[in-house]
Amino acid sequence: MRARTGAACAIAAALLLTGCGGGGGGPEASAETDFGAVPEGTLSGWGFENTDDVGRARLDHAAAALEGVTVELDQTAFDAQKFTTLAVSGDMPDVVQIDRQFVPTYAAQGLIMPLDACFAAHEVDPQQHWYPHVADDVTWNDQMWAVPQFYQPPVILTNARVMEEAGVSADDLDTSDPEAMIAAAEAMTVMDGSSVSRVGFDPQGVSKAQQWLLAFGGGVVDEEGAPTLDREENVAAVEFLQQLYEAQGGFAEVDGFISAIDIFGDGNGYANDLVGAAVFDQWYLNVLTPYADDVELGAVPLRDSEGEPFTASGGSSFVIPAGAQNPSAACAWAIELTTADAWRAAAEARAETTEAEADRNGINTGLFTGSPESDQFIRDEFASAEGYPGFQEGIDTYYDVAAEGTSVGASPAGQQVQGELENAMTSALLGEASPEDALAQAQQAAMSAYNQVSGG
Repeated sequence: MRARTGAACAIAAALLLTGCGGGGGGPEASAETDFGAVPEGTLSGWGFENTDDVGRARLDHAAAALEGVTVELDQTAFDAQKFTTLAVSGDMPDVVQIDRQFVPTYAAQGLIMPLDACFAAHEVDPQQHWYPHVADDVTWNDQMWAVPQFYQPPVILTNARVMEEAGVSADDLDTSDPEAMIAAAEAMTVMDGSSVSRVGFDPQGVSKAQQWLLAFGGGVVDEEGAPTLDREENVAAVEFLQQLYEAQGGFAEVDGFISAIDIFGDGNGYANDLVGAAVFDQWYLNVLTPYADDVELGAVPLRDSEGEPFTASGGSSFVIPAGAQNPSAACAWAIELTTADAWRAAAEARAETTEAEADRNGINTGLFTGSPESDQFIRDEFASAEGYPGFQEGIDTYYDVAAEGTSVGASPAGQQVQGELENAMTSALLGEASPEDALAQAQQAAMSAYNQVSGG
């Protein structure tokens, strides 16, 4: 899973504008900024790496809408260390594109501006414009600190050939029935002696740890952002994942096998029947479109402990650093990039690409914007997989579950909490510590980090 996690992170970084997800001054700087001023002058941006057809269409739309603004973009990837260095030097850009998980940390450090006044100046109601759970991702201390964009809901992508061979149905892949889920995974798994030659169900137990804790009624932080890693529900989630991996040969064996799969190329697990089912974010449906004639896909949502469809929000955002020289233009530009008109331009560009590139097989998996209004018209007018019912099922499942999302929660120590959780998951799944002990140790370390950054 290490190789796949790294690859997934690379994809996530590329998704920042694409369509394939210490210093002071925060609140004070925002109060002094006239976000309603006519946007003009030069605007500098950073973090716009690998801009694709979707990104270019939105940039062109914003440029046409804000004719008085000259945009200069640094098209290198966001780097947390570089961000902090720029903040110390006082040489910050006006707008930065970052993953939403970074937002509360920088807000607590006073490195970015709260944007409530920005939204008010442009008559944007965040709770209406974005899914509430997407807005919650960037809300801390009752203020929003970023303009969200994209939303990558995970679901279970299934391999119909493997399921049929193993006598497993979609109903068996119900995460609210752990025993049935484990039995289905075991039935789809193929062992060659003590080695795995097919994984029945890959839950991405480490990289999707937060999702699994939430699905079991737990969570990583409370409403104040303090870590809650040692909750009883979290222990139950880790115990389930332990049993799930053990039924398939053990975490180490499954992890090694999955890490060796070329998930982005001809060796992918669905074309070669190396997996029966796996948890994937929506972007992976795009990866599989060139193999549409070689795979038999299906999709089912993850479910919470009550059996209801469930997913967790995640994606990218635009922030305005506290040291920005042109924050009013940054505000107007970031909002313009996330309007319904910008997303329509992006959807039209993606439709043209789908038609022009033969290896897409005419499959348009849609765009997941973070905005329910934009998602709806893109789904209705553009998303389609004619002739490929499995891909259509995947498209529909991702769209259906998007509204059921839950925010993982905002915390000024969010990065540290996630890191400690992943360490605990690895330790527990490898059998190095019990779930209780692993989560207790992670909670202690995460709380120490939280107290340090929050002054608690």
